[in-house]
Amino acid sequence: MKPVLYAHPFSSYCQKALTALYENGTGFDYRMLDHNDPETIADFERRWPIKRFPILVDGDRTIVEASIVIEYLGLHYPGPVKLIPDDPKAAIEVRMLDRFFDNYVSTPQQRIVFNAIRPEENRDPYGEKDARDMLERAYAWLDTHMDGRIWATGDTFTLADCGAAPFLFYADWTHAIDPAFANVHAYRRRLLARPSFARAVDEARPFRKFFPLGAPDRD
Repeated sequence: MKPVLYAHPFSSYCQKALTALYENGTGFDYRMLDHNDPETIADFERRWPIKRFPILVDGDRTIVEASIVIEYLGLHYPGPVKLIPDDPKAAIEVRMLDRFFDNYVSTPQQRIVFNAIRPEENRDPYGEKDARDMLERAYAWLDTHMDGRIWATGDTFTLADCGAAPFLFYADWTHAIDPAFANVHAYRRRLLARPSFARAVDEARPFRKFFPLGAPDRD
């Protein structure tokens, strides 16, 4: 019996999990979360009342949070690409970079998007500026970090890159990466060229019109 992923293709965190699944060619059933399918939505909300996706259902187990979904897949559905190294020291670096992309790229990027969705009278200009400042600091740090590296932790594609791919993808749409950060731009291009992430991007193309800030005519 295949695991079941409840997800939406335009979600960055869902793309993170999908990249891992596609990277290893892991078989799974895809339950797309669409409000035109209230039965699937209700099933998802029953399994995870917090209502954040993706979730992975495997038999009687429900796994939440994209990073944990990827760790679970590595344990129970291993494939040719080991996204978390066996070596504990190397695994710590992978998890550290995974948290970097979650907390300092994705989180501020989403704060800006959520602020744009609010009614104008409820928007938070201070919070948006703080989020943009955080992205600038994250881009600057990452540009130095990526000097001489192919992927986030070196020569091997890992969990950290599964998160970096969608988060940098949308972050550049939301708060453009300065051209001076050449290492970040080069890394983002490599991520977009990775077949597993390119597939996730292509599956999300029909939904670009819903991007609150207006999806650019690129990527």
